[in-house]
Amino acid sequence: MSAAPDRVLDRADALFDVGRYEQAAALAAQHLATDPDDAAALVLLARCQHRLGREREALDTVERALRADPDALPGWLMRTHILLALRRYEEAERAARHSVELAPQYWGGHYALGTVLDRSVRTERRREAYEAARTAVALAPEESDAHFLVGLTAQRTGNHRIAQQAYETALRLDPESSEAHNNLSLLYLRRRWFRRGAWTKAAEGFVESAALDLNDRQARYNLETMAWGAAAGARWVALAGYLAAAIGSGSLRDGPADEGLVAYGVALTVLVGGWAGWVLWNLRRTPPRLRRPLLLVARNCRPVLAMAGAVGLLGLHSAVSMALWTLDAAVFRVLGYPLFWAVVITYWVSRSALQRRRP
Repeated sequence: MSAAPDRVLDRADALFDVGRYEQAAALAAQHLATDPDDAAALVLLARCQHRLGREREALDTVERALRADPDALPGWLMRTHILLALRRYEEAERAARHSVELAPQYWGGHYALGTVLDRSVRTERRREAYEAARTAVALAPEESDAHFLVGLTAQRTGNHRIAQQAYETALRLDPESSEAHNNLSLLYLRRRWFRRGAWTKAAEGFVESAALDLNDRQARYNLETMAWGAAAGARWVALAGYLAAAIGSGSLRDGPADEGLVAYGVALTVLVGGWAGWVLWNLRRTPPRLRRPLLLVARNCRPVLAMAGAVGLLGLHSAVSMALWTLDAAVFRVLGYPLFWAVVITYWVSRSALQRRRP
């Protein structure tokens, strides 16, 4: 092979590394025009096609590479990932196992096998995926992807302590791993009711994940879920405030003066204290650096806006009914009942709509 084709392939490799897949594919194809059986160039072209979402073309290309060099480990690994993307899991597993047979001491083969087995719904297969991931870590302890796979497979089997340690190790090795940030934050989110600061750590991780990968729809969805959860949590404050306002304003309007004032004072305390407590609690657990990202996400998510709107209208109705207690109670009942039930119904409808947004 001459020096010039070598340089073309090196440039294609460099372009691939910086994410310029179209240009890398064009240079790989240019190289193959002079050397059509170069397995390394064919694998590189297949990698570009895979990243561009052209899985069928990528599979044809990697098959050409394996015909040119049947024992090419990069070709078998690439074939595994392409078949996985095409959801041809049995073929992907066979390719991954063959990769391990070709190079049992290479961590990438075990990583590929663990990735394939992790897709299974069978518990025993997921345990095997965890063992494959641990083997990959043992062979390459400095590879963050191997630690991430340990975390993922441990999380799937319910071992959250091991999963957290693995994700933290992956982030020490690669602080810009958006997937590790996202999955570690999911673990924090599970513990939000039991560990102080867990909700805040989860939000920080999701924001970091979304910032590192602008195309990460999963991190954005998790932020939407957190924003919706904050709005949905306020429904209890709104419903309690509505009942307190109805009782307090009615007692002051219709009952004895002394008893009415006491009931009104209690209702006012419940209404103001409930909303003040909710606001302070959310301000405390959401640092200033996280408020803007959460607000931006909420502004573009209809389920969050619907839930917040229903809660806000009921809260406003309660405040007005307390302030204008001298008016006929029928005026407030006409609006209050529909707003009360709107909060209840909106909770279930918006929750369902949010779940449909899951990537």
